[in-house]
Formats: sequence, C-alpha cells, structure tokens
Amino acid sequence: MTRTTPGLVLDGVTLTLGDGDETVTALDDVSLSVDAGELVAIVGPSGSGKSSLLAVAGALVAPTSGTVEVGGTALAGLSARRLTALRREHIGFVFQSGNLVPALTALDQLRLPLTFGKVSEPRDPAALLAEVGMDHRARRRPHQLSGGERQRVGIARALVTQPKLLLVDEPTAALDRQRSQEIVGLLAREAHEHGVAAVMVTHDHEVLHHCDRVLEMADGRLSQVDRSLS
Repeated sequence: MTRTTPGLVLDGVTLTLGDGDETVTALDDVSLSVDAGELVAIVGPSGSGKSSLLAVAGALVAPTSGTVEVGGTALAGLSARRLTALRREHIGFVFQSGNLVPALTALDQLRLPLTFGKVSEPRDPAALLAEVGMDHRARRRPHQLSGGERQRVGIARALVTQPKLLLVDEPTAALDRQRSQEIVGLLAREAHEHGVAAVMVTHDHEVLHHCDRVLEMADGRLSQVDRSLS
C-alpha cells in the first residue's frame, strides 16, 4: 500500500510567549500528525492554546522548541521569503467571518490568491465556486451574501491553490445549526475528495460527527477524545 506524506506533523512543539516572569506556555510538548484527506477537529476552552496551534501549524509563529513539517517540508531554518511562499502555495486559511475583500465579487475572491505568485497546480476558480454551491452568486460581493455563503466562498478561496494543509478557525461561529452542518460537511468532503489535511478549531460539538478525529486541548496540551463515550 502506498503511504502518502502527512499534510502536517508537529513533533514535541512548545511555544512560550512573553518575557521573564510574565511568560506563558501556550503549547506544551504538542505532537500531532494529520494525514492527507483527513479532517481533525480540535476543541477546548478559550485560552487553551488552540489559536496558538493554528499559528504554529500555519507558519505564522515559530515554536520555541520542537519541529513542524507541512507536506513533508520542515519549517525550521526556512527564510522569511520561503515561509511566505510555503504559506501562499501549500497552506489554506479559513477564518470565522470568511474574511473576504469587500470590493471583490465571489469569483474574484478566488482569483485573487492566484495573482500573488506562482501556484503550480491551481484549481479552476469558476469550477471550484460551483463545487461549493456558489456559482449562482459568482458576481455578488460580500455584503450581498449570507453568512453561510461567505463561508463557502472563504473555503473555496482557501482551496483554490490546491494546498496540502487547510487550517480552519471557528467556521460556524456566526452560523445557525443548519448552516453549520452544511459548512463542516463541505469541509469534510473537500478534505476527503482532494487529499487535503485539514485542522479545524471549533466550539461547536454538534458538527464533530463530520470529522475523522477529535482532539481536546487544555492548558496547551492535546489529548484524544473518545467519542464512543459521548
């Protein structure tokens, strides 16, 4: 059987923030491997380290110790320029509010990441917009879209570069129950069908059945959640 390179590997990652007596350990010896085509959810209270984990995994913050790999590429020692290129080409980010550019149409939101530099195998923006069920809103701007529609466009924009890793921050925070199920179901389908390693931080326990694994973060440490007991 052919084994694929994991989309994300954290090995013994610790992140300490602050100086002197004011230091806080945001991540405490965290190890995590997420395979291509897998959607992993991370739950936990505010301040537990979930956002710090996304920042380290997304090459936005360097860990104090430990190693991070994205698609088989170790981040340690990469120049700022190479880290920027890696984020642009291999990491997709989905934010709470969609984080769309107000002046751009839904279709142009997807075209925008392709203008920032060379992308080896981009997906077709129009086809991808149709895949997430938004082709009929292609010419609409963010203020003309509902919260769920903005999230669909945000997910499509994150996937247009065909990234190896998708990092998702509270995608259902502003959505009702039905839209929340639709959005996380869409994330799972895209991860599975296109071989993207996806990590989703969420407080919404009602969408966890869409995920392949659920981990809990508390005081900067990760642990497996036994869903058979829930």
